[in-house]
This record gives sequence, structure tokens and C-alpha cells, in this order.
Amino acid sequence: MTTSTVPESTAPESTAPGGSAPVAERTTVVRREIMMHGRPVTFSETGADSGGPVVVLLHGLASSSQTWAPALPLLGRTAHVIAPDLLGHGRTAKPRSGDYSLGAYAAGLRDLLVALGLDRATIVGHSFGGGVAMQFAYQFPEFTERLVLVASGGLGRDVALALRAATLPGTAVVLQLASALTPEWMGRLAHQVLRAAPSVSSTEIDGLAAAFRSFADRGARGAFAQTVRGALNWSGQRLDSSERLYLLAGVPVMLVAGGRDSVIPAGHTLAAHELIPGSRLDLFDDAGHFPHVEHPHRFVAMLTEFIADTVPARGDLESLRARLRRGHLGTDRAGATA
Repeated sequence: MTTSTVPESTAPESTAPGGSAPVAERTTVVRREIMMHGRPVTFSETGADSGGPVVVLLHGLASSSQTWAPALPLLGRTAHVIAPDLLGHGRTAKPRSGDYSLGAYAAGLRDLLVALGLDRATIVGHSFGGGVAMQFAYQFPEFTERLVLVASGGLGRDVALALRAATLPGTAVVLQLASALTPEWMGRLAHQVLRAAPSVSSTEIDGLAAAFRSFADRGARGAFAQTVRGALNWSGQRLDSSERLYLLAGVPVMLVAGGRDSVIPAGHTLAAHELIPGSRLDLFDDAGHFPHVEHPHRFVAMLTEFIADTVPARGDLESLRARLRRGHLGTDRAGATA
């Protein structure tokens, strides 16, 4: 496994209420690479010496671990944080023959944790990464201590028109033609067009521009097309995990949404909160699809508090069997306090 140091986050310092002292010091974030199944997997890591619990941060579609850059050096003060580039994203391998299903992403994360010698973790997923996080919790409850879903996919059908359009035939060809116009040009065009839409936040515009830049990589285009076809269709999200939320009974769950999210309606998160007894809800009223980017200090503060206040789940075969046989959330309460 090779290691290289990357610059610390450039997120602005925030101040404590009524004072000028920084809320948190930043820790060093390093970039690592490990070979998994003959392919490179890259991830950002911080807080390995913090003595805190393991926290895994999963990014969304056509994104990378860099979406967590503002939060990583803050969270690393109290937790050992791992933020991988998922298969087909960032600097991780982008094989044409790769399995880009939710189940394969979850299994890949399990393998990464095992290879790193990490037995259990709090799993945090943003957007498509939220779907991966839920799938991981369902497949590998013995590895899941807590679950945090940020503007998560997989909780309802509605999704932005642009993502639905990406399911149409020829997506990879269209992306290739678009990237031929140069990624920087496409990024500037996206900024100019979307800034005319008041419902779209600046971080959502930045996220789309970053996605366009990633499509300059042929492997990223192919991985995106394959992943989209598995998760979406023209009518919206194909996968609705709400019918399996009962399997999270006994797992502390926190749900986060941006009130101005133009990609996935915040209503999906609100509805999931009603379905999961004991779950916590944090609505960032003025944020879009990337609340962790727009308000990193607030996000890290509430995540740190959630971890400190909850008892980690201890998944086992017998409790899973009981939930499956019961077939609903029943009376188990998630998010038991410490």
C-alpha cells in the first residue's frame, strides 16, 4: 500500500458562537492506494491516531472522495476516517468489465475494510453513496455500527431530469462528445446556464462541473453509464430501499437533507425519518444537494455528537433472522442513547 500526503482542506474557519476561536483544528489528510482484486483502490484517510471510532464516507455518482474535503480534516480530530473513491470514480480503477451494482459496491467496501484491518464502522453515504451505505448495512450488518444518509438516493423515485436523461441509450457517446469540447469549457457552460436557475445552489453547480471534468476519462464515462443504468430509468430511481428499512431496527440512523435540494427531493429523507423509529433528522434549510460541503462545520459537529450519543449496533445472525421473520420495524428502537 502506497501513501502520499495531500493538501489540507481549504474550507474556511468558523468561529464559536459569541467568540472568535476556531471551532476545530484540522488534522492532516493523506491519500492512500491499495491493490484489491488486482486493481488499485484509492482513499483519503485522517485521524488514524485519534483513538476514535472508524467512520467511512461514501461519495455520490460521478463524484469522488474529494466531496468530503471540507469535512475530512475536521472530523479526523475525533474519528478515524476513511473516504474511498468508489469503483469507476476518482483515482480508483475503472474497468470496462467492472460490476457497478449496489451489491458489488457494498462488497467492495467490505473487502476494503477487511484489508485495512477494520472490523466495524459508522457508514456515511451521500446521494448514490447513501444507497451504497444502505446496501452495505443490509448485506453486512456485522460491520455496521451506525448509518448516516446525506441527501440519499434509494428512498423514493423522484430524481433530477438530467440524471433520468442519462439512462437513455447512447449516454456514453454523448458524454464522449461533450468531453471533446474540453472539460473546462463544459464546466464553464454548466456554471453559466445553471446560475440562471435560482433553485440550483452553487455547490450543485460545482458538483455538475466536477462531473463533466471527470468525463474526460473514458473509463469514468463508461462506469457512469453502467452505474446509472443499474440505479435509474427514465421514470426515476429504480431502487427503492424504503421497503427494507425495517432491517435497520436496532441500528442508530441519522438522516440529513438540504431544504433546497434540486437533485433528490428532501421529502424522501423526511418520509424515511417517519419510517425508522428512533432515527435522527437534520434538515439544512438553506442548503442544496451538498449540505456537507456548504456547511462542513455544522455537519461535522452534528455527526460527532450523533456518534458520541449513540451505542454502536452489534449486528448478528439471530437478530437479522428475527427482523426478517417479523417483516416490519416492530418495536425495536434505533439510535439508543449511550
